[in-house]
Amino acid sequence: MSLKSMKSFVFGAATSAALLFGAPARAEVEIEYWQYFFDARVTAMEQLIGNFEAANPGITVKMTHFPYADYRTKVAAAIPAGEGPDVVQLFYGWLNDYVAAELIQPLPVDAFPPARIEAEFFPMVAAMREGDSYWALPTAVRSLALFYNTRLFDEAGIDGPPETLDEMVEIAKKLTKVDGAGNITQVGITAGMTAQDHHWWREVLVRQMGGEPYLNDYQTVNYNSDAGIRALEFYTGLATDHKVTAFGFMDEPQAAFKAGRAGMHIDGSFRIGSLDKTRGLKWGVAELPANADGERFNYSSYWVNAITTKAKGEKYDAAVKFMEYVTSDEAMQIWLDVVGELPAKPSVGLTDANAMNPVFGPFIKGLAYANTTKFANESGQRQILVDMVERMTLEGQSAADSIAVAAEAEQKLLDEYYAK
Repeated sequence: MSLKSMKSFVFGAATSAALLFGAPARAEVEIEYWQYFFDARVTAMEQLIGNFEAANPGITVKMTHFPYADYRTKVAAAIPAGEGPDVVQLFYGWLNDYVAAELIQPLPVDAFPPARIEAEFFPMVAAMREGDSYWALPTAVRSLALFYNTRLFDEAGIDGPPETLDEMVEIAKKLTKVDGAGNITQVGITAGMTAQDHHWWREVLVRQMGGEPYLNDYQTVNYNSDAGIRALEFYTGLATDHKVTAFGFMDEPQAAFKAGRAGMHIDGSFRIGSLDKTRGLKWGVAELPANADGERFNYSSYWVNAITTKAKGEKYDAAVKFMEYVTSDEAMQIWLDVVGELPAKPSVGLTDANAMNPVFGPFIKGLAYANTTKFANESGQRQILVDMVERMTLEGQSAADSIAVAAEAEQKLLDEYYAK
């Protein structure tokens, strides 16, 4: 048999075998994706995973989610044991802890060149860069805005949301209701440092009063100042002087607003999804009120996705592809539509349709003047501000004295963190 005939025979035999027994299956690669449980986020990620798998046959993505309270513990235990996620979601303020614990690895510069990232994403993502690499990237970012109950506004004869802080106080007075004993039954505006108000006070009110909350790339506390005291007096004065709110009203500020017992509420864009599902609640969104000089500030935060140190070989390659998709324009638009969190790229967020949207628009506009706090310990730094307000409202301490205690405690926390 000639060489040519032999090749034809072998090819024909192989083809016949393939037809008889079926062609060899393509090698499957499965990667795991972990995030904390939030129903809208899970729904959005299920859609993204479906799109990704359809475009990348041979790669499957298994999603696992946990309650927020257990999430960090589960991640920290799984990855060092060689288990758990190949791609993980984390809060931007946790990045240093994840890097130090060797839970994640830097993104490859060929797939995620820093110059391109800095040209395409909103500037706040620069906090994810160290040296020549980015460690993580967001699909979406968050900002704050003022939610208001349109039914309560109509009942009180209020035409629209406030433009300034002074207007906000006056409107809140019209919306506040008390019973015969003088107890508040409906607040004009919610209040509570355990929710989003610690961000509003730190990055918005302090700046609107002429101050700067931190120096030295957020390593030096700077709010123990005249501006900081004015911001604190304004904030606590909503309850003590104007009596348009009560700390601890219905336990959680967002619960009071969802129950229709609050006229206004400051919260993040992530709240849109749950409010949409609240039956009987009619609400609108406005930009955060400006100060008397028309100055607006905002706070922006974000959750990011990163490749873990568990991902190696073909799983690492698949994880890189998945990261490329979840940070794409398409993924960001889906996340906005399903979750309500804002696209991390101006190319998506600042389209006419999104920027002028009556719900998303105020949040998107807020990104233009937002600051992102670089936390060393977000929960610890929040608790310091919770204690600061409680010393005034429960113990009668002055704003000047209470803010001095808070600044000293937070500076100690920062010094200990950065000393490591």
